[in-house]
Amino acid sequence: MRHLSIIAAALFFTSTGHAAVTEDAYIAGYAAGILKHGFKVEIPTLIVREGVITVPANKLTPDNRVSIVQALAQIPGVTAVTVSDSIAGGPTERDAFAPIQRPGASAREPGPGSEEAVASEGVPAAGPAVLETGMLPKGHLFKPLLADPRWAHFSAAYRNYVGNNIDGNNNGAVSFGETIPFYRGNFGNSTVQWEAGLQAAVFSDFNLGAPSADLINSDFIASAYGSMRAGNFSAFGRVYHQSSHLGDEFLLRRLTSLERINLSYEGADLRLSYELPYGLRVYGGGGGIFHKEPSTIKPWSIQYGVEFRSPWRIEVVSLRPIAAVDIKNHEQNDWNADVSARAGVQLDHFQTFGRKLLFLVEYFHGNSPTGQFFRQRVDYLGIGAHYHF
Repeated sequence: MRHLSIIAAALFFTSTGHAAVTEDAYIAGYAAGILKHGFKVEIPTLIVREGVITVPANKLTPDNRVSIVQALAQIPGVTAVTVSDSIAGGPTERDAFAPIQRPGASAREPGPGSEEAVASEGVPAAGPAVLETGMLPKGHLFKPLLADPRWAHFSAAYRNYVGNNIDGNNNGAVSFGETIPFYRGNFGNSTVQWEAGLQAAVFSDFNLGAPSADLINSDFIASAYGSMRAGNFSAFGRVYHQSSHLGDEFLLRRLTSLERINLSYEGADLRLSYELPYGLRVYGGGGGIFHKEPSTIKPWSIQYGVEFRSPWRIEVVSLRPIAAVDIKNHEQNDWNADVSARAGVQLDHFQTFGRKLLFLVEYFHGNSPTGQFFRQRVDYLGIGAHYHF
């Protein structure tokens, strides 16, 4: 009878609000109907912001918690469901639907203990969250690594090399790629989720001091991945291929002085992540490569880092501070640390396809992440724009 009630409520609200399926007010009404008719639970005011439903924990019981979260996650337009201990569930002046506010009132910004703090990312600062399931779902169970020089995403950056350089001191770097989940599901009747998909990207570096801004090198990376999330813990594992190719103009200029390497290999790695309060995140992992060329490359590497995504936003300009440090140690380079640090701001209101735009200053010290130059120690400072779909 409970499942029949849920289906009936879903059909009723779909027929009356299909045209506004992505609006927060519609989602809130849809969710309230499911809670009332399917679970006999009444919440006077549900907080819905950018497709993320926040349910007060005191309205749930151990018996219905998982079923309610899973039912709400299936509502069209919902990107995540979070459970908050800091929201009592009673009506207040600002605990209304996000688009509906009193004239002159600003959007409610949660405190550091609220799971709504970074709800627009699809993953809360604390507590369990359930994202939508099925084919080609929105969001990611494992958040992007902000300071990883080889995390697949779209970006454009200017870099000034200090001292030794790859080819010229003024370089441009771009990347084109993304992590695409093909399918997401739940483990049984729990809120623990898994997803599988593809991750691919091209990373290219250019000598901006050359007459035609010569292409120096391009790295091509493609992988099949699997990830999972249980509350604040998430994991990301993949099997990948990488190959590196020098640019034509670069080869013509450096033909006699360059030792070209036919760098190509397959590998596998695993990263584990845990999200702490106040927007902090720590992660770590490692991996190895196989079927490699040249065959003398040593296979093992480790990676670890820390990130800060501020739960507080600068309302005047809608900016959110961001900072991250990523460190890699490769056996090939005698386990020397490759340090990548980035800091800047995230534009909360610049949204296309539901994602955010970040402007970050960056610093790198270590062996070059540019494939053909992995043996060369470099230092650079830069600034770039980063976009994750």
